[in-house]
Amino acid sequence: MKINRNFLNLKDSYLFATVGAKTAAFKKAHPEKEVIRLSIGDVTRPLAPAVIRAMHSAVDDMAKRETFKGYAPDQTCYGYDALLDSIIGSYARKGVTLEKGDIFISDGAKSDCGNILDILSTENVVLVPDPVYPVYLDTNIMAGRKIVFADANEENGFLPMPDGKVKADIIYLCSPNNPTGAAYTKEQLKEWVAYALENDALILYDAAYEYFVTDEHLARSIYQVEGAKECAIEICSYSKTAGFTGVRCGYTIVPKQLVKDGASLNRLWARRQSTKFNGTSYITQMGAAAVFTEEGEREIGESIDYYRKNAKIISDVLDELGIWYTGGKNSPYIWMKCPNGMDSWSFFDYLLENANVVGTPGCGFGKNGEGYFRLTAFNTHENTAEAMRRIALLLKK
Repeated sequence: MKINRNFLNLKDSYLFATVGAKTAAFKKAHPEKEVIRLSIGDVTRPLAPAVIRAMHSAVDDMAKRETFKGYAPDQTCYGYDALLDSIIGSYARKGVTLEKGDIFISDGAKSDCGNILDILSTENVVLVPDPVYPVYLDTNIMAGRKIVFADANEENGFLPMPDGKVKADIIYLCSPNNPTGAAYTKEQLKEWVAYALENDALILYDAAYEYFVTDEHLARSIYQVEGAKECAIEICSYSKTAGFTGVRCGYTIVPKQLVKDGASLNRLWARRQSTKFNGTSYITQMGAAAVFTEEGEREIGESIDYYRKNAKIISDVLDELGIWYTGGKNSPYIWMKCPNGMDSWSFFDYLLENANVVGTPGCGFGKNGEGYFRLTAFNTHENTAEAMRRIALLLKK
């Protein structure tokens, strides 16, 4: 018996596990300290009332023989009509037309970001931005693919653009971006779509944070760009949109016209899912179906506005301190430059020890993240304001 030795090429610990371990060690050593976490992307607001009502109704359905549900319908890729129709309506309001057969319901974007690789050859060259969400990189290391990097840096606003000298088969894009909070305009995405079409490449587009976008010039879906349905898969999540981090639901769009290497990727993904996945629970799907109703969108909009205000609290303090950053607008993430030339882990330790505030070291997202630091807007108003008060006092010294 042999193992997949590609796993030995991974870092020993997942980034957020390391952050959590260091935080736990500090709290154990200093139980009297109140530590505030602005490090992980876990939400703090409760589910919308419309979602809760829909889930309660679904629970009642499961208690009666006439309305009980078992496996989700595999003929629609494990999506119930109510949920599929709500997603189609959401895209229509963004000017994008979808069919039910384009939509695959899942237990979250993170799973699909990794699992979609099952239908793609390990011979493909993968282009990922640096810095990058670790899942994109780690899953391709696990598979043994060749990986090349697109430099995201302060000069390009952490929004790398296509390089005609680089040949890639699979391209990862995330906008608004995790970790940097930077977001592509529709015009910028046109260049990526043109590159993919010219090079017969596939874009894996992570749109988990698109509901934070308010600027009409920024893209909320790559399918707002003409030609994208011939070269892109879009992966979406209810985690940040509707607070489903503990509920787990997402969806992936694989257009039927997306054909690579002579095969329909829609059919390949459907075949993969039917073998390795049994669908998302009926109760969860009915809750998700309520998200994009008129009432649901109004209610989730209130929570998203709450997090936007947190982002502004963070941004205002960084502006006052004269610290460079991206994000904070159209994104729940703020990507700040470490002050006084500090490296990322040194700044992490400095903040934790002196302000009792936890963020995420930028170097954990790649070499270009060294010297930068990620803060998130997902805590409470009170904790966010207190954390930034402490940071301001510390950095003004």
